[in-house]
Amino acid sequence: MLGGGSWGTTIAHVLAARADVTLWARDPQVVAEIARDRTNSRYLPGFRLSAKLAVTNAITSAAANADIVIFGVPSEAMRETAAAVRGHVRPQVPLISLAKGFESGTDLRMSQVLAQELPGHPLAVLTGPNLAKEILAGLAAASVIAMADETLVAQLRALFRGGLFRVYSNTDLVGSELGGALKNVYAIAAGMSDGLGAGVNTRSALITRSIAEMTRLGVALGGRPETFAGLTGLGDLITTCTSPLSRNRTVGFELGQGRPLGDIVADMRQVAEGVKSCAPIYNLARATGIDVPIVHEVYKVIHEGRAPRAAFAGLLKRGARSEAEPG
Repeated sequence: MLGGGSWGTTIAHVLAARADVTLWARDPQVVAEIARDRTNSRYLPGFRLSAKLAVTNAITSAAANADIVIFGVPSEAMRETAAAVRGHVRPQVPLISLAKGFESGTDLRMSQVLAQELPGHPLAVLTGPNLAKEILAGLAAASVIAMADETLVAQLRALFRGGLFRVYSNTDLVGSELGGALKNVYAIAAGMSDGLGAGVNTRSALITRSIAEMTRLGVALGGRPETFAGLTGLGDLITTCTSPLSRNRTVGFELGQGRPLGDIVADMRQVAEGVKSCAPIYNLARATGIDVPIVHEVYKVIHEGRAPRAAFAGLLKRGARSEAEPG
């Protein structure tokens, strides 16, 4: 496992119950604390980690002997991390991405970044409505692992699945990856709605229109429509738009409360992927000609300084139309 943040640490902990797992973390203090105390108080305060989990600062040795390499780093660090292990990962070892975002500047999905930096490896994503702290607390959760190879993805599904962590498989890697990344921007919109004091009716309408918008764009970018009705689409969207543990919803909520974006991001220990993914998603929508009014309004708030209240006013001013129509 490459990445010692909350989600990478959680998945490493889950897998350590049934496999030999080495967790690489960039921060020497995080590595020392996990090795000494079996805790990661920076990202997961109050939780104890598996005594079987190995931890290291040496990224190349962590990857060199692995049968599977999992990338649990944020999207902005994916290319750098993949480049660091190039030449050390054995041929044909599956690579699994946990990141839910796009690369700034290229608008690439994370599996596309991995394919460029580490060509020739089977690629997969693990995604879904998963809050790290709930899984560590032993609460039931479901996720999906997606990969084009139907036989290999079934083997990976069996490895990840255990206890109350239920993992399904899917051969739609593109759609599954897109669902996990797209929903972050809609969570910012939902958070803004709550921060502005809008009601449950507003949030429900926003989530419903978001899944319609997400599906249109996701299908245009190569995903299957049914994928966006599953765990990586609707499931992850609901969780991220409604949970106070959601970093992206938190960003939106505080924007709705009037806080400047720079202050919000500066106070966060971890990345809210929707902030960085907003521009790539907007660019991809423009390139495919798909109308994405919710993404467009969030983009204006994040990148053009538009007030959240004005963004919602912009959505409400759109003309009446059939529910089946875009927008």
